[in-house]
Amino acid sequence: MATTTSAAAHTSLASVTLEVADLGAARRFYDAFGVDTYIRLRASEVRSTGFRGFTLALTVSGPATVDGYVAAAVDAGATVLKPAAKSLWGYGGVVRAPDGTIWKIATSAKKDTGPATGDIDELVLLLGVEDVKATKQFYVGRGLTVTKSFGGKYTEFASGASSPVKLALYKRRALAKDLGVPADGSGSHRIVLGSTADTFTDPDGFAWEAAA
Repeated sequence: MATTTSAAAHTSLASVTLEVADLGAARRFYDAFGVDTYIRLRASEVRSTGFRGFTLALTVSGPATVDGYVAAAVDAGATVLKPAAKSLWGYGGVVRAPDGTIWKIATSAKKDTGPATGDIDELVLLLGVEDVKATKQFYVGRGLTVTKSFGGKYTEFASGASSPVKLALYKRRALAKDLGVPADGSGSHRIVLGSTADTFTDPDGFAWEAAA
């Protein structure tokens, strides 16, 4: 591995593309949900069953904004996997879009300090992986910079200049549990990550392609 990484160094996340069966319906949903500027969509009939191994997580300012995003998603056709509620770390909920993508909307604030807004403080793509330490080293070898790391549980990378989405790794089973879904799944992840460098596939089968 060490001999091949130098040519692929300095990779960063340039874009996130969701593969959907119905492109028009997906565009309408994500426009109504309010996240259409953060992701790309591509028509695809690739097969996928169960948990796709990732979630897109919105961090917002307060509970009212969480509720607003959850309501917008549900009104546009999403299914609630976890109703928005208080927890030890803050307040949040989980929804599944009509195309099957799971979205988590959360805030560290337990009380509102102002009215709801449409502002997104951070959008994180969480990849559920079998071995966080090994996958972290794979990405470091491709030039990504680690900004947070908690042993074999969680790793976060620096954002690329061309993408508003931050990349992070989480253990697959822990991620599924957090989202309220069974961890089992097969087939395509139905997500493609845009690379500022070359095309490759990570140890858990997440595909990267050179961003246009």
